[in-house]
Amino acid sequence: MFQQMGFGVAVALLLDATIVRSVLVPAAMKLLGDWNWYFPSWLAWVPELQVEGHEPAPPSNRPIPAE
Repeated sequence: MFQQMGFGVAVALLLDATIVRSVLVPAAMKLLGDWNWYFPSWLAWVPELQVEGHEPAPPSNRPIPAE
């Protein structure tokens, strides 16, 4: 019985990894377009995280003070 369950889990994992994640998810993202990145307004309390960081400030023309 455990061998059958293991085989079933392996088949389900294979189907998930190949069909769902390589075909269905990219197709749905292409069809949704900009709506794919829609963020509901009622989730405004979630903090905004930027993984890539902020853009650096432009260099200023002020001289560096001597110490």
